[in-house]
Amino acid sequence: MMQPIVHPSRLANVAEPLRDDEIHVWMLPYDRAERRRPLLALLAAYLAIEPSGVMLREGPYGRPALAPSHRSTLDFNWSHSGDHALVALAHGIAPGVDIERQRPRPNALEVARRFFSSDEVTLIADAPSTRRAQVFLDLWTAKEALLKAHGRGLAFGLDRLSVVAGPASLALRRFDGEDLDHWQLQRLALGHGFAGALAWRGAARQVRLGRLASIA
Repeated sequence: MMQPIVHPSRLANVAEPLRDDEIHVWMLPYDRAERRRPLLALLAAYLAIEPSGVMLREGPYGRPALAPSHRSTLDFNWSHSGDHALVALAHGIAPGVDIERQRPRPNALEVARRFFSSDEVTLIADAPSTRRAQVFLDLWTAKEALLKAHGRGLAFGLDRLSVVAGPASLALRRFDGEDLDHWQLQRLALGHGFAGALAWRGAARQVRLGRLASIA
């Protein structure tokens, strides 16, 4: 279940407990020149430490995580596109999240034929021409979120999983080597010209989606 978007004005307003049955997802401003600063600031708020004290490590496939020295069950994932970023945070699971800016994609079907599964290509091809870019983006963000939660990222292969995108929901139909019953996938209602998706391996959780106007 997803709670409505809330609008705290600044980072200090996010310091409420993250329960074990929740996932918090924050949409926040992003400037490429700041690199990981927004991410570190948000993680610091949840860890109740200064941003300079946040230590990260990278897994074998490049996925960032908190260093063991934090002795925390908190895990996270982040994605950025244009001037916005998404950060997903949870205890005890590895969330995967993706955000993409909506824009004209005249080559959407061509890209899908190169990288997507055959049933996803058919879904895009059968969509009205005015809807193809949106369907492509719904599938792309869902697949990215799933692969990031899986841990292998795009190296696993976009064609090794298949997603169905409906008007209001996303559904996982195939994921090579995985039990589909163990996976959760949700579309994120981001507004402001962005598409997003969240995925994780594990039981259903309550998703709390919020927006920050500042990371200060």
